[in-house]
Amino acid sequence: MSKTATNLTRRKALTTLAGGAAALPLWARYTHAQTAAPIKIGFQVHRTGVGAAYGRWYERTGNAAAAYINENGGINGRMVELVAEDDGTNPKRGAELLEKFANQQGCDIAYGPLFSHVVIGSAPRAGELKLPYFVVSEGHHVASGMLNRYTLQPGITDVKSQVLAIAPFVAENLGKKVTMIFPDYAYGHDHRDFFTQAIEAQGGEVLEKIAIPPTETSFTRYFPKIPRETEVVYHVMVGPSVLTFVKEMGEFFGGAGPELFGFVDSLETIDINSPGLEFLEGSHFWEGMTRYAQPDETEAQVFYRNAVGVDENGASLADPRDVSAYGHMYGCWTTLSVIKAGMEAAGYRGPEDRTALIEAVEAMTDLPHGRDYPQGNMVFNGRTHQVFGEQHISRIENGRLVRVHTAGIEAGMYPDEVDYTQRPF
Repeated sequence: MSKTATNLTRRKALTTLAGGAAALPLWARYTHAQTAAPIKIGFQVHRTGVGAAYGRWYERTGNAAAAYINENGGINGRMVELVAEDDGTNPKRGAELLEKFANQQGCDIAYGPLFSHVVIGSAPRAGELKLPYFVVSEGHHVASGMLNRYTLQPGITDVKSQVLAIAPFVAENLGKKVTMIFPDYAYGHDHRDFFTQAIEAQGGEVLEKIAIPPTETSFTRYFPKIPRETEVVYHVMVGPSVLTFVKEMGEFFGGAGPELFGFVDSLETIDINSPGLEFLEGSHFWEGMTRYAQPDETEAQVFYRNAVGVDENGASLADPRDVSAYGHMYGCWTTLSVIKAGMEAAGYRGPEDRTALIEAVEAMTDLPHGRDYPQGNMVFNGRTHQVFGEQHISRIENGRLVRVHTAGIEAGMYPDEVDYTQRPF
């Protein structure tokens, strides 16, 4: 992993030590650490509320990543303990959990939330508590500069990067007159704002922007707002009613209508072959990591798929009806890998080293593809606290998502909007 020259030298030494420790039994690695106490990571989990389907798989992935780290010597010889609590996908509850992690449960850092309103509602408290807060969200709120130095997003790309990367494909292959359907909160607003800019840069235009409350349970009344001249319906929907959303969209179009380009959020945890979704055949989706195993899947990707308990179709090995949130949950794995690398580079011992941890992560750049980063090569920008990676576009063919295009890391990069390294702790 590339960092500054100083950190690289230190990392090489730590890697050498870790390699020797890996041969020892777990109890021996544990007792040779500076302390036998585990590193405790407070895990905000969306077990209930609108994000529950994601939360279920975020928790499974986080647990699998922690097990992988512990099986390989832990962090600085100490075991990792995830202290998981339900945030209800609620920003008030999220902030309360940070308080609990820091002051009652003795957590070293906090980690995990996806939904942007939880991140935005929790981050100020993280700053007040001086608690490093590693989020696994996709909103542009971190890289925009609206949060604080204690909040980082080093394991999953943001919406602005995603839409910049996919807009050229949409314009060149599907159409330039677009109607957008998106959830009416910060994450959806990022799509609205940044895709509008991105498609206009490709000579296209957004004809209509249809915002839908994320708790909506029926969507038919929104579809008549789609202008007749629309060439592409761009849709991204979240929450427990996504299956209803895509079914009602199909009923409205009756097998005809504009091209469809969706973010896989509209299908996360949903079986593509569910009755009523036949109309999606031939439509395109963005994916952060491809749900279905592709012919060129790497050894690291096969390892990760097995570790999180997912089959080649993206469903649970224990129950093929239990479809994963594969396009997003990799962020839990990669973020814990960054935390491990940062703590090792900082020589992390306890809360007194929290600022050293943040500075060590800020010094990171290249995150090379491998078992630690199975999504692919990634690049972290320490100034904006945001990671960048490849973006995939898949087409539904015979009821499977088949990758048809990959946009490189550079396609999703944009000028810095903040330099957190210049902000005080």
